[in-house]
Amino acid sequence: MLHMQLGRAQDLTISREDITPELAQKLVRSQFPQWAELPVRPVRQSGWDNRTFRLGDDLLIRMPSGEGYAPQVPKEQEWLPKLAPQLPLEIPQPVAMGAPGEGYPWHWSIYRWIAGEPATTGKVASMAQLALDLAGFLRALQAADTTGGPLAGPHSWYRGGHLEVYGHETRRAVAALGNLVEGQLVTEIWEAAVATRWPHEPVWVHGDVTAQNLIVRHGVLHAVIDFGCSAVGDPACDLAVAWTLFSGDSREAFVSAMGLDDGTWLRGMGWTLWKALITIEGSPSPRHPWATESMRVIGEVVRDYLVWRS
Repeated sequence: MLHMQLGRAQDLTISREDITPELAQKLVRSQFPQWAELPVRPVRQSGWDNRTFRLGDDLLIRMPSGEGYAPQVPKEQEWLPKLAPQLPLEIPQPVAMGAPGEGYPWHWSIYRWIAGEPATTGKVASMAQLALDLAGFLRALQAADTTGGPLAGPHSWYRGGHLEVYGHETRRAVAALGNLVEGQLVTEIWEAAVATRWPHEPVWVHGDVTAQNLIVRHGVLHAVIDFGCSAVGDPACDLAVAWTLFSGDSREAFVSAMGLDDGTWLRGMGWTLWKALITIEGSPSPRHPWATESMRVIGEVVRDYLVWRS
């Protein structure tokens, strides 16, 4: 079994800007000579937790961008091959795990490249069908064998854990944002959410279900990527997509297909509010696109909560 401490093997620091295609190329050449001649180039959209590069046409390099993300590498290497046969959609397939070197302090991964476009840019034929397909994937993930799986904790940034771990951040953000958000209602939703608990055995959660991690091919959902925040725990964290991506009929389809209890949906609202609130608080301006989108999301959550409460 791979151990979580594997992620950090040297006491070195490195900035995101230092993780370049040239560094990735050096690591590949020194550790995987069979791929030494393949070109390395950045992907169009690279997430925050990892710097991502294409390796030739068929492979992908993912390099953690900070020490806090390093434990995700051995976790994905161990668990993705076990989860893949239990899921209805493609997920990342690890090919190799690289070691620290060339001044880079953590383990890193090589995966098979999955062709397609993120749902942020891909042409989706039907959002309602995407919602149903995603719900089917998440239900299958929740049904997957959890034996020996990693319980929610720092490696998952507490995705799958109890929402109250982010209580201080959430309440601070509500106070700091003042009239930018409906503070009284947001606080009511938050307190209702943290008062609930997942009433079943822990299940597998993805931990970062966003449009960017949903890969569309030929107009339909083909794959789900980036399991760095995956864990075994409470699936409420995977429900934020109901408000960040879906609306109207597609949201109704997703909610109905997930078949979860009201308390879990309340915690899903709580996870959504936490992320939106800290995003607004950390934005350069209330008019920044990140902030305006997060305010839209908060408005959607509040409206749905009021309907649920009435």
